Amino acid sequence: MLIDRAVVECRAGKGGDGSISFRHEKYVEFGGPDGGNGGNGGDVVLKANNETSTLFNYRHGKALIAGDGGKGDKKLMHGRSGEDYVAYVPPGTAVYSESGALLADLRKEGDEAVIARGGKGGKGNAMFKSSRNRVPRIAENGEPGETVRVVLELKMLSDVGIVGLPSAGKSTFINLISHAGAKTGDYPFTTLVPNLGVVTYEDGTSLVFADMPGLIEGAASGKGLGLSFLRHIERTRVLVHLVSMEEGRDAYGDFLAVRKELAAYGADLEKRPYIVVASKMDEEGAKRRKEEFEKRSGEHAIGLSSYTREGVEEILSRARELCSTTPFFPLKGSKEEEGGLKVYDAHRKEAPFLITHPKSDLFVISGEEVLRRYASMNLSTDEGVARLIGYLSRLGVDEALAKKGAKEGDTVQIGDFQFTYSE
Repeated sequence: MLIDRAVVECRAGKGGDGSISFRHEKYVEFGGPDGGNGGNGGDVVLKANNETSTLFNYRHGKALIAGDGGKGDKKLMHGRSGEDYVAYVPPGTAVYSESGALLADLRKEGDEAVIARGGKGGKGNAMFKSSRNRVPRIAENGEPGETVRVVLELKMLSDVGIVGLPSAGKSTFINLISHAGAKTGDYPFTTLVPNLGVVTYEDGTSLVFADMPGLIEGAASGKGLGLSFLRHIERTRVLVHLVSMEEGRDAYGDFLAVRKELAAYGADLEKRPYIVVASKMDEEGAKRRKEEFEKRSGEHAIGLSSYTREGVEEILSRARELCSTTPFFPLKGSKEEEGGLKVYDAHRKEAPFLITHPKSDLFVISGEEVLRRYASMNLSTDEGVARLIGYLSRLGVDEALAKKGAKEGDTVQIGDFQFTYSE
């Protein structure tokens, strides 16, 4: 069963907490701090592997969870690092954020990407020893690991995509040129999933052809099987566009319908080199209809009969010629597609903290930067609390609270920790 799209949650491991400890050994006077650091949390890694060909294992929104880092201990013992979670996906898998940005393109065997990074381990109190503080009673908590929801999309690794409306003869053609074994029939949507076929030329070179599910009007917006078709065709370099010459079909209208859906998808599919093929040339009156189509469209169409093999060699020769001069196209949403440059605006830097006033005597401190620092502070000792208060003061929280109208005795909250405001 081909599952070519899945949404998964990646949870990296939390960093281990640093230890607060002091040496207590016989004959060792003034042993000093010996609390070790916590270990780093494990990463969530996606890796392309030829032994898997579908996203079947991730079809139910599976969570990928890496190991947490171990806590530091006495005698300067550092915590173990959390175990990475390595998830194997088929080559050709693209990884997108929920907003649609391309995070990774795992094209070939061995390609890998860290999707969620583990949290850094916290420092033990031995790391805070200095000439001014010989007996530090502070340590850091480990940082939380990243949690990211991503969309996995399997995009077939083919050189040539065979496109057209349902029943245009795509599956019959790929069976003719390879041993793909695609199901065929004279009814819509015979092809429910892409079929791959390898064509080997006399000189030993080969190309991978893909027979794509047929298009209908509105496919680019999700109707029918169109999205499956368009997703897989993103990697192809050359298109073979089959237009049926059957009686009763509007060949020119069929051609325009497919071109419209290619353009609507938004990945410059319509700009790829293509070969127009007039299929089913063994039908009565097909020659006349082909001439009419060429006149209306301005395209030269190679006539194809899957029964007599008319046009097969010409199509294959033309496909190889175009592939030899056509580079790979960037995937939709990639930095490569956007020009490879990211512009940063220093004036849009996010404020380090935000203060809200939900109740008359309560002020809440929030913000990504300040909460990240807060999470790393061990507040189990007075020194740890003093360190947090000092950090907030240096950040300018005192002045901001005063401007917000905070009074002596009001409650200030950051995360799940509360303290009393003092003017």
